[in-house]
Amino acid sequence: MSKGGGEQTRRAFLAAAAALPFSALISGCRRAPSAEDAAEELPEVRMPPPPVRGAGRHAGARLLYYAESVGIGAAIDRALARRFARDTGALVDVVPRPRDATETYASYLRLFQARSADVDVLSLDVVWPGIFAPHLLDLGAALGGLAATHLEAAIENDTVHGRLVAMPYFTDFGMLYYRSDLLPKYGYGAPPATWDELEEMARTIQGGERAQSRSFTGFVWQGKAYEGLTCNALEWIHSYGGGAILKDREPTVENPRAAQALARFHRFVGTISPIGVTGYEEEDARNVFQGGNAAFMRNWPYAFAAGNAKGSRIEGRFDVAPLPHEPGYESSATLGGWTLGVSKYSRFPDAAIALVGYLCSPEVQRFRALVGGYIPTIPAVQSDPDVARVLPFLERVRGATLVARPSNQAGARYNEVSIAFYQGVSKALYGTNPEKALEQIARRIRRSLR
Repeated sequence: MSKGGGEQTRRAFLAAAAALPFSALISGCRRAPSAEDAAEELPEVRMPPPPVRGAGRHAGARLLYYAESVGIGAAIDRALARRFARDTGALVDVVPRPRDATETYASYLRLFQARSADVDVLSLDVVWPGIFAPHLLDLGAALGGLAATHLEAAIENDTVHGRLVAMPYFTDFGMLYYRSDLLPKYGYGAPPATWDELEEMARTIQGGERAQSRSFTGFVWQGKAYEGLTCNALEWIHSYGGGAILKDREPTVENPRAAQALARFHRFVGTISPIGVTGYEEEDARNVFQGGNAAFMRNWPYAFAAGNAKGSRIEGRFDVAPLPHEPGYESSATLGGWTLGVSKYSRFPDAAIALVGYLCSPEVQRFRALVGGYIPTIPAVQSDPDVARVLPFLERVRGATLVARPSNQAGARYNEVSIAFYQGVSKALYGTNPEKALEQIARRIRRSLR
């Protein structure tokens, strides 16, 4: 795509977007409305965010925003774009990104390789800022003050070589789900704080419940060799005091604490966790837990709404807590979510930056939390009483340390680094000596980053 072919490409994007149905779920937690339902559901007058300062300054700009593609998130993005246009005079074309993140990633690669001006504002998976940083504007000068109000871990994730290349839009993090009806049944007054406590509770509850159901298990999580295992294993290792995967682009996984973490989870497989957990993704774990067949589960926040949906077998019978940790160390939760960046090839960079600032403002984060259930990345908004009522689990998991994946250090090599990590962890779960697995991980990462 050339810089001069913008209007033709823009029309092609819009035509393709119009063909996308509203048929998928956002993170599995809610029914996706039809396009007609969504349009009726979110008129701006229902809960309008405040006007953008300097109204009229961006009049005449035309932006293309690669946004959420399904359900309530897509409807919210369209409503916010209309409000921004009304306040500023800038036209915003909202194009749904592909529902498959891999397809979105490939689309961005093509756009950036062509230095295309056809997209201005992009929604980015939390691990992409480091990969796409050379093609994104530095937002620090314009949005640094706003960035200071967001979660420190999220801003660190979006800062690459001192440049703020994206702004957090919403977040996700790992947390522990537990059966609040079963803990007191077996004499436990609180969820486990340490991995020893979880192991003991899971073993006891599993043993008792199997008298009624042979398929009942103690603890389910995401053990398949994919990005989800990277997220899980980061939490295990960090909660053991084993640190991160990378420091100054040098692998740091070869340490005794990390080996102990992997050894514990290898022991879980086939004891308090089913043998098949090494093939589980998020929905596999959720289906077991929501089906009433597990005492504990590690998953993302979306499973909270799903578990409490009408008709769920565990509705009102579970709660959440921070993930366990080893004594003397911290409960750790891998950072997830999406961010927003501005293409350095945009024809209207000031208007595009203004749109990102608007979408990442506290007022809009509050709006998105109340209307769509999205988790704010601004602590003050998380503490808002209305938001706390919509997202009650936030208070329960407060205090966990957010751990970012090393995408801003690995940059374009992140996928290779993550693959090396989760494949090595997977080997340890299947029985490879943990020290040997970590040695292989470190060797592969060094090779990737040369």
